[in-house]
Amino acid sequence: MSTASTRNSGYLYQISLIGLLFFIFGFVTWVNSILITFFKQAFGLDNTSSYLVTFAFFISYTVMAIPASRLLKATGFKKGMSWGLGTMAVGTLLFIPAAKMASYPLFLIGLFVIGIGLTILQTASNPYVTILGPRESAAQRISFMGIANKLAGIIGQYIFGGILLVGAGADLNNVVMPYLILTAVLVALAVLIQFSNLPDINEEEDSAGAEGGLSTKTSVWQYSNLVLGVVALFLYVGVEVIAGDTIINYGISKGFSPDEAKHFTTYTLYGMLAGYIVGILAIPKWISQQAALKYSAILGVLFGISGLVTDGFISVLSIALLGLANALMWPAIFPLAIAGLGRFTKIGSALLIMGIAGGAILPLVYGRLADGIGTQMAYVLVLPCYLYILYYAVKGYKRA
Repeated sequence: MSTASTRNSGYLYQISLIGLLFFIFGFVTWVNSILITFFKQAFGLDNTSSYLVTFAFFISYTVMAIPASRLLKATGFKKGMSWGLGTMAVGTLLFIPAAKMASYPLFLIGLFVIGIGLTILQTASNPYVTILGPRESAAQRISFMGIANKLAGIIGQYIFGGILLVGAGADLNNVVMPYLILTAVLVALAVLIQFSNLPDINEEEDSAGAEGGLSTKTSVWQYSNLVLGVVALFLYVGVEVIAGDTIINYGISKGFSPDEAKHFTTYTLYGMLAGYIVGILAIPKWISQQAALKYSAILGVLFGISGLVTDGFISVLSIALLGLANALMWPAIFPLAIAGLGRFTKIGSALLIMGIAGGAILPLVYGRLADGIGTQMAYVLVLPCYLYILYYAVKGYKRA
C-alpha cells in the first residue's frame, strides 16, 4: 500500500471517529424532548417542572465551560475525550437506580452529569474538525458534522419515542434497558478513543491581534461584538431548544395523541438538516455568514408569528420550521463574536460556550408561560429573541 493511500485511510478513520462522536452528541441531546414528555406523564408534572430536564442538561455547559478547558490542558485532548465519554456513562447509568426508585431528582442529576461529560467531549472534539484536514475546507467539515448530529437526533427520536411514548401510560422501567445499552456504548467508545491513533493536539497559541496590529484593549469585555454575541448565542440556543424540546408537549396540548406527537421533534430536526444543506451550498459562494444570520432571524420571526396565529397542524409545523431558521445561527454567531479578539480569543470562546445556558433557562421561562397563558401563546417568547439576533446580524456584530 502506498504512503498516500495509507495517509488517506488514516484520515478517513480519524474523521469518521470524530463524526461518530458528533453522532453521539446529537443522539444524547435530542432525546431530551422525549424525556420531557415521558417524565411529565410518569410523574404528573406541570410544564415548568418538566422543562427541568433541559435546565439540568444545559446548565452544565455554563458550570463546566472553563473547568473543562483546564482539564483538557492537564490531560490532553484525546484523553479528555475518553474522560468525557466516561463521565457521560456515569450519568446514563444513574438512570437505572432513578427508575427503580422512581426519583425525578435523581434523573435530573443523571442528566446534569451527562451534560458535564458532553461539555468536556465537545470542548475536546471540536478542534479536531479543524485540524483533521485542510483549514480551507474546515467549514464544510463542520457542516457535515452538524448533519451527523441531527441525523442522530432523528434516529434517537424514533428509537426512544417508540420505547418510552407508547400507549397511555409511562412506565419508568422502560428506560432501564436502553440506558444500560447506551452506557455500554459510551464505555466502549471511551476505550476506542483512548487507543485510537488520533493525534493529541496542544492548545493553539493565542493569536496576535487579528485586526492586523496590536490591540490597545485590556479586557475581553471591551469587545462589543463578543459581549453582544454572548447574548445572541444565549438567545439562539434557547429558541433552538424550545423549538425541538417543547413541540411534543405542544402537540399533545393541541389534541394530537402521544403516538402522533412523539414524531414532531423530528420535523424540527429535518428543518435543521435542510438549513445545513443550504449552508453547505450557499455560504460563502452566494451569501455571507452575516447575511445568513440576518435571513435566519427574519425566518424565525415569521415562523414564530405563524405558530401564534394559526392552529392545529399548521401551528405545530410553524414551530418545527424554527429548526430551519436556527440551523445556520451557531456557525454565524460564533465567528462574528470572536472576530478580532486576539489574545482574548480563548476566554471569549469560553464565554460563548457558557452562553449555551440559554438552553437551560429559556425553556423554563417557556414552561412558566405555558402554565400561565397556554402552550401556544407561550411561544411569544421566541419573537424578542429572534429580533435581538436580527439586530446582532445587522449592527451588533460590528466591532466597536
